[in-house]
Amino acid sequence: MNIETKFLGEVTIDEDAILTFTEGIPGFPNEKKFVLLPIEADVPLASFQSVETAEIGFLVAYPFAFKSDYSFDLSDADKELLQLEQENDVLVYGIVTLKETFQSSTINLLAPIVINKATKLGKQIILQDNDKHPLRYPVSALEGSVK
Repeated sequence: MNIETKFLGEVTIDEDAILTFTEGIPGFPNEKKFVLLPIEADVPLASFQSVETAEIGFLVAYPFAFKSDYSFDLSDADKELLQLEQENDVLVYGIVTLKETFQSSTINLLAPIVINKATKLGKQIILQDNDKHPLRYPVSALEGSVK
């Protein structure tokens, strides 16, 4: 199936790759279908794109690449909504806000996108600890071999 995207123009996606966000995402409650599209870059980025609305797309990254001790607990209600049975089925992304240079950009650690890769269900979780999980964490803190 072909879709129009915010960052990559028209792309062909496999319908099996579509992720369902039954509650939408904050600010976009009617957007329920998204897909993750790889971006060719020197940094670990992907496009988190609405399948239905080309203008609704975000750059996302693995938060652990920027903050290796990043962690949070999912509520039982969120686990049930995502139909999570195994911890290794969880994928976590943070939305990246691009600035003039990538090194001055930030990643949102306060509201991670959590996906069950087995069921293709997802939810953007709003965490409560602003000190431990900042809204604007600098990507200049990139850790690991991707630097």
